[in-house]
Amino acid sequence: MAPPDMKPGSLPFISMKFTVADLLEQFPPTGSLETKKLEKILKLTTKAERHALEVALQALIRLGIVENEEGAGIKRSDDQSLIEARLRCSSKGFCFALRDDGEDDIYIRDHQLNHAWNGDRVLVRITREGGRRRSPEGGVQCILERTTTSLLAHVEQQDQNIVALPLDDRILATIKLPDDDKAHLNDGEQTSVVEVKLDRYPIAQFPAEGHVARSLPLNGGPSSDRDLLLTKANLQDRAAPPRGTLKTPSSKRRKDFTSQPSLLLRSWQVSDAPPLPAVHVEPHAGGTRLWVHVPTVAERLGIGNNLDIWIKDRAEALCLGEVWHPLLSQAFSKACGFNVGEINEALSVALDITADGELTGWDFSLSTIKPVAEISPKALSALNNRKPKARTIPVALKSIKDHLAQLETLVFCARSLQTGELASGSIELNLPIPELNSLGDLSWAEPDSYRHQWTLPLNQADPHSVLSPILRAANRAWAQHAKSLQLPSIQIETLEADTSTLNDVAKCAIALDLPLELDADGCSSAAELAKAFSKVESRRVLEQQLRYALPDTTLKLDIPVSLNENNDAGIPLESDNSIQSTPQAPWCCPTLHYSDIINQQIMATLLNEGKDRPNVRQREKVDLGSSDCPTTISWPLFSGSQDKSLKALCDEKQINRLNTLRHQAQLLRQDLINMAQAREAEPLVGKEHPGVISGVQSYGFFVEIPPSMVEGLVHVSSLNDDWYEYRSRQNRLVGRKNRRVFQLGDLVNVKVLKVDVLRNQIDLEVNRSVAESQTDGELEITQESKEADINKSKQDENQTMEQLPVNLSEI
Repeated sequence: MAPPDMKPGSLPFISMKFTVADLLEQFPPTGSLETKKLEKILKLTTKAERHALEVALQALIRLGIVENEEGAGIKRSDDQSLIEARLRCSSKGFCFALRDDGEDDIYIRDHQLNHAWNGDRVLVRITREGGRRRSPEGGVQCILERTTTSLLAHVEQQDQNIVALPLDDRILATIKLPDDDKAHLNDGEQTSVVEVKLDRYPIAQFPAEGHVARSLPLNGGPSSDRDLLLTKANLQDRAAPPRGTLKTPSSKRRKDFTSQPSLLLRSWQVSDAPPLPAVHVEPHAGGTRLWVHVPTVAERLGIGNNLDIWIKDRAEALCLGEVWHPLLSQAFSKACGFNVGEINEALSVALDITADGELTGWDFSLSTIKPVAEISPKALSALNNRKPKARTIPVALKSIKDHLAQLETLVFCARSLQTGELASGSIELNLPIPELNSLGDLSWAEPDSYRHQWTLPLNQADPHSVLSPILRAANRAWAQHAKSLQLPSIQIETLEADTSTLNDVAKCAIALDLPLELDADGCSSAAELAKAFSKVESRRVLEQQLRYALPDTTLKLDIPVSLNENNDAGIPLESDNSIQSTPQAPWCCPTLHYSDIINQQIMATLLNEGKDRPNVRQREKVDLGSSDCPTTISWPLFSGSQDKSLKALCDEKQINRLNTLRHQAQLLRQDLINMAQAREAEPLVGKEHPGVISGVQSYGFFVEIPPSMVEGLVHVSSLNDDWYEYRSRQNRLVGRKNRRVFQLGDLVNVKVLKVDVLRNQIDLEVNRSVAESQTDGELEITQESKEADINKSKQDENQTMEQLPVNLSEI
């Protein structure tokens, strides 16, 4: 579709205000759509915009993704071999397409990427089916949506061109820059990097083009480090909040809990950190009755208005350590947040919990509350260290002395809930974040704690750690309540770990003489492994291996059949209170995640607008928030339009986008922790330090150095006293002649050689002389054999296709 006067070898730039994903989203499941209607839906008004749509449609027709029906318009192809996925690449050159349907990841060879980059949403066609130990192979047919709009890079000159080389070695491309950017060429010391904005992505033989937006110093202090990592994560440009007024929560149907002495548990120290729920607990029937009061964000937000769109685009609150990039605007946070002595509206749930941590009932409600005290880490630490029969009260507890009994009951309740989770098969790993002052609010436990499918042990000195099992119980209660009433919800999906990967972890444990009971297939579950690891000295290194084997959680939709279709027959809905293994439907942290706001919208609609009786002549009303109500309801809770509006809150495209932004925020969090650890390691360069071997590969072994727990690599080429062989079954390196062994959990003294804070790469060497490990009469290792050793290790590091990893946890 190029103009006839286009010069040979040139490429016209066609700007599109929509992505391919946006375009395909408009086509109905069946039937076709006229081009004119597409232009109207996509709001294309200029000639250039309509031309861009024509070019895009012609390209999609040639690829077989859409079809042109004569006289009827354009329709989506029914080709079932095209699979939507997100591209995930590794620094070693492996690329996989992660399928939305949860099926096996598809391996993509570099020549089948078709200019797709790490993180892009793509359409993939499988070219080779997978086998027992082999992933299926495929090729990228179309890039649906680009993730990278800017990147960090070094500027270099190649021949006559000025190019940017991405620091992220998962992006297999160079970006051509204008000659004006020659001023940013490296001076050899590399004291800064540049942010490059993409002007055009690569296509055919034409490279990507961009321009330098700004230069960023590498040693500019904490503020510069945060800027670097935000840019790396493509989260640096977050728009200011739009103007708008907040809705006032309805006063109808609200329960008055203002006389209840609820407590605020808060670990975060930054003043503008997001507000969190309040809690109250009382002994009840041999167990406890626990109230969780959550800031009601949904009732104040108009769905579809400018403020809602702005919050949806942000999707996640970002903790940067000593600074927050909140999800809500400052005015919104102030309106919905709780303060001691102030009355505010809330969405609440009362949970009945047994002494064993089993959840037996619940009651959701609209409410008003008035917190009486804020519990800080200092107060919890003083309570934890206080002797049981002490008559004196520590200074840190004097301001909350009237609530000490409730606080002790609250800690007991949290411990019971966590014990109940472990009894039902949940996984607990003792892998806390290192205690570094530079981490700020990142050093505390996450109150929502559902990013991973494992939890941390209860830390009774951290208010957020006490709050975490309480919020998980409230999330499980809403998942079950929504399911019983056949309401849509967004849930946390936990994917099973690959069996072969768990077997590899079990082999690591057996190599350390840990007795394990395996089933007939030689397998052990992740929960069983975690339980076995908790009792040994080498717990940390084994739990690290297990952590890498467990896929992160994702968001998924749970949309039932229409309420009206199910209830017109007058059949009571089912209720099941045995929910220890029920998935979570998060709603307790709407100030942190947009997914929680969506679940809150559904909850608020039920409590505000749901029909609590079959008709107006019926005097007796049903409590729609009670766990018992599904057994008595035999009428539609909502009108047809209300039912449709509820389901519209949860659509597949939005969930995919939330998962993408959630993953970005998670990577940013880990990068911030890694950079803080690397900064702690910089003063250690040239010095010797003790460490623990935390991982062994054919190309070397990783060593974790306390107290920052930074991890560095001792490359096999630096072990110049012998030729070391990698024995994967025992997870160790063994010298051929001196028989020296380096294996998981070993204590070693290492010397820090180099620290790269941006790539989180720390180079180490074992600080010992060759003579210490050689015996008399042994021959020296020849230079030729050493070079062969280095070449072999490099070949192992860049594994061949015959040794491809089964899944991403191995790369």
